[in-house]
Amino acid sequence: MFGYITIAPGTLAPERQERYRAHYCGLCRTLGTRFGAVGQMTLSYDVTFLYLLLSSLYEPEEQAGTERCVPHPFKPHGYVLNELADYCCDMNIALAYHKCMDDWQDDSSLIGRGEAALLRKGYLEVQKRYPEKCRQIEKCLQELHQLEVRKDATLDDAANLSARMLGILYRYQEDLWADTLERMGQALGRFIYLMDAYDDLDKDMRKNRFNALRHYRSQPDYEAFVKESLTLLIAECTDAFETLPLVQDMDILRNILYAGCWTRYQQKQLKRERKNGTPDRRKEDGA
Repeated sequence: MFGYITIAPGTLAPERQERYRAHYCGLCRTLGTRFGAVGQMTLSYDVTFLYLLLSSLYEPEEQAGTERCVPHPFKPHGYVLNELADYCCDMNIALAYHKCMDDWQDDSSLIGRGEAALLRKGYLEVQKRYPEKCRQIEKCLQELHQLEVRKDATLDDAANLSARMLGILYRYQEDLWADTLERMGQALGRFIYLMDAYDDLDKDMRKNRFNALRHYRSQPDYEAFVKESLTLLIAECTDAFETLPLVQDMDILRNILYAGCWTRYQQKQLKRERKNGTPDRRKEDGA
């Protein structure tokens, strides 16, 4: 999983970080119950955001508690559970399974094939519960693979398929908020696709793999183009987000959408500056 849609810890109070982690741990707990340890290994920050968002919108009754677990055996930690955890975990498994299959298909990754085999039983259970969603996810990924094989796909062509796929997941149920949630998911899908392409471009070029940004890199305004495109996409997402009647955990959700989702981009910029010998501005400013 990609993990781009997460918090910016430095701009969020410690108790609110704990609230975020409690939702993450709640999903981990649910994945373990429904799919075992192999399911827990697939948990992503991207789906944790969806859990927080849907919980804020629909406000189901929460079950909170503390426990120790295998990754944290010594210190008890909090968790938050509600009826939406099951849906989010099912969608997490669907995405993780197809990500492993994609790794196998694209790179002949034996690890990807092995992980997909371990996840297959769980995915088939999800497929029975959400046949139409799984069908549409598979269709989007098949079309994306065909574009990548041809190696002539435009950035929009590829990003739009990612948008369709995530929009399907965000459309939780057919109600007043379905279209807005789908628009949010579509914008985030495009944002994640572009961020992932930007993050992986060097590695993809070394391995001669498809990357929709390959032909943009030689342009003198490449960095500005990427940043402007990412900014427009996350703005499209936040425009839809701000129309939802949300109160619960709004500070965490806004932290993720306005700051946290830029974390990997900023890390890449800092790494590039250091590689090129650009002075660290934080030190110059006395940080």
